[in-house]
Amino acid sequence: MKVCRTAAAFTLAVAALTAADANAQKKKQPPAHPESYPSRPVRIIVPFPAGGGVDLVNRILSSRLSEVLGQQIVVENRSGAGGNVGADMAAKSTPDGYTLFACGIASHGVGPAIYKKLPFDPVRDFEPVSMIGTTPNVLIVHPGVPARTIAEFIAHAKSTKITWATPGVGTSPHMTSELFKLATATNLALVPYKGGAPAMQDVMGGHVAGMWGNLAEQIATIKAGRTRPLAVSTLKRHASLPDIPTMAESGFPGFEVTAWYASCVPAGVPKSVLDKLNAAIVKTLNLPDIRERYVQNTVDVVPTTREELRAYIRTEIAKWTKVAQSAGISLD
Repeated sequence: MKVCRTAAAFTLAVAALTAADANAQKKKQPPAHPESYPSRPVRIIVPFPAGGGVDLVNRILSSRLSEVLGQQIVVENRSGAGGNVGADMAAKSTPDGYTLFACGIASHGVGPAIYKKLPFDPVRDFEPVSMIGTTPNVLIVHPGVPARTIAEFIAHAKSTKITWATPGVGTSPHMTSELFKLATATNLALVPYKGGAPAMQDVMGGHVAGMWGNLAEQIATIKAGRTRPLAVSTLKRHASLPDIPTMAESGFPGFEVTAWYASCVPAGVPKSVLDKLNAAIVKTLNLPDIRERYVQNTVDVVPTTREELRAYIRTEIAKWTKVAQSAGISLD
């Protein structure tokens, strides 16, 4: 009897393990009926803290995307390692269309160019859905810094030690800072933060002299007079700051960085779901109230097809790889 009970227990244990393994495998697979998508809430993983430009752009999107898709959209902030923590989490999530990733210049442009080893591949492990929009980076300084032009700032930086904030290693403001150092021969002491919002707080508090930051997250402090803008990183001036010159106008032709925001999903999501997501995001971006909110926050709306975004990502990776090699920037 003891042997029988032991055998029976063993059989039940094996059955339980088999069932558990089957359930685990089932969770990793795309939905059996993608045509019913979405049938539950969808999350957007934002790889930076709340309050920054990437967070703002995706919260504006989610406010009406939920109505277009007919499901709740939950924004999750998973910051760290210049956006790599959130990107890795998204890449390893179930490819069923219920996890979107706020991809952009950090994760799908600069990151693969400067990191020797990434826990994810931005091309292989993700499927592009649509571009959301673009914005310049803007050089801001604390009002106490004795400079109102790039020329004055360069002279100041060469006469004293400047402590400079970045929203994190591998972000577009970080790389813009590196380009600025190379172009102007200034030795800024870069201090990485865990996102644009905390970096901006220390600029306003006078703990650091300034930073390059996404205009979308800097515009409010600029208008309030809590920071002073000196230049934008794009080749053309931005409508929200018509009196602020470009770096090219300030004597550095060819100096260009454009921050961009997009939506991606983990590789393996069914094509029918990808098509629904693209159509929903493009429809949302074309809503007049959403466009107006983006304009108010200095973001130029740029909806795209999936293939257009895929080609743009490859172009950005190639561009930043050349920059990183020229600047000698390589991180483990």
